[in-house]
This record gives sequence, C-alpha cells and structure tokens, in this order.
Amino acid sequence: MESKEFYTTKELAELLGVSRIAVFNRIKKGDIKAQKMGRNFVIFKKDIGDIDVFSSNLFKMAKDWAISHKEFPDQFYCQNSGVFQARITKMSVLMMGNRDAKALFSLLTSIAGEIGNNSYDHNLGQWPDTPGIFFGYDLNKKQIVLADRGLGILKTLKRVRPELTDHQQALKVAFTEIISGRRPEARGNGLKYVRNVISKNPINLIFQTGNAKLTLSGGSADLDIKTIKENIPGCIALITY
Repeated sequence: MESKEFYTTKELAELLGVSRIAVFNRIKKGDIKAQKMGRNFVIFKKDIGDIDVFSSNLFKMAKDWAISHKEFPDQFYCQNSGVFQARITKMSVLMMGNRDAKALFSLLTSIAGEIGNNSYDHNLGQWPDTPGIFFGYDLNKKQIVLADRGLGILKTLKRVRPELTDHQQALKVAFTEIISGRRPEARGNGLKYVRNVISKNPINLIFQTGNAKLTLSGGSADLDIKTIKENIPGCIALITY
C-alpha cells in the first residue's frame, strides 16, 4: 500500500476507523475528493494529505490501550462511573454549542452513555484487568471513542445464554434480542436501543469485542458482523456522525 499513490474506499475506511458507507457519504458531500477508477472510487493521497491529520488518533489510541495494557493519561481514563458521567455531561454541553453536533447531541450522548454504562454495570466486581474505561471525543472530526478491558460481550451474555459459543453470535444477540431476567440483561437491551437510534439517524458505529467487529451505518438497522485478526479483551466502540 505504501507504494501506491491512492487509497481504495475500503483502505481509507479502515485507516479512518469508519465504515465504507461513511466514506461514500463523505465523498458524496464533497468532504473527500475522489476519482473514478474503473467501477470504483479511489482517493489520491495528495488530495487528503497526512492521513494521521485527516483522521482522529483516538480510535488507534483506545485500541492500543485495550490490547497492550498500557496506562493512559487522565484525560481519557474514567476510573469509575461518576467520572464518566461528569465527562459525558461536559461533552453534551460542548455539543450543544457545536454546529455539527447540536442537532444530534442528545442522541449521541445517550448512546455513548449506554455503551459506557454497560462497561461499568457488567464488569462490577469482576474486572479482569484495570477497572474503568477509555473515553474520548473529537468534535472537529465528529468522533466519540469508548473502550474497556472488561469481560467482553460473550462472557457477559453466557451467564444468561450459555449456548453462545463465539463473539460473533454474542454481538448479534446483544444488538438484536431482548434478554429477560436481571443482570446482565441491559448489555443486550441497551445495545438494542443503540441500534434503534442509529437506524433512524445519521450516526455510525463500529463495535469490537473479542475477535468480532460489528458495523452499523446511519439510517439502516442492518448488522455487518465480521471476524477480525485482533483480539479485544473487552470492548471498543467508535461512534461517528
């Protein structure tokens, strides 16, 4: 890829940490300059400059934190739910005054809060590693990132759905099925709410746990779940809008 002068839409999506649909939408809006090559679009590197400047580093940082067990500066680390609630409230206030986020601020806050609160609720007293979550946002680049080093979706849901055998199945259940009983039903029901919000609004989500990656694109309830080479010990989520 280094020898090429351009990125395919798939390559650029992976570098930006968004879905291909999100890249196509940005091409359509004129945010990304692309050219047709055969039946597909390509994006020349000279037209976007430094990819690290064009994209947010938050997702890469969160993934590194989740996988490598490194420690992170206080501005991204929420050691308990009280710290997280204070920081997500601050994000909400900033979004209300932001031209690109103010129309969606309540929905963005609610789904980020749902994902973050799940991390605390379903790892309470059972954190296999550092308790707390990574939480960061970049309003200029329209991104919110959350990550934890918890049990992950599969181990959480196996308490009430012991027949689940892999991370891909667990992700599908978490985002599509209402799970009865007490704890940990909110892990499934809360993420079902997230999917419902995204299906009706211009918000995108990438959610990874174990070796599974789920992509939800704004305006659609369709789930794209794939197996990935990485192994995320807990969960990591990228919200874009």
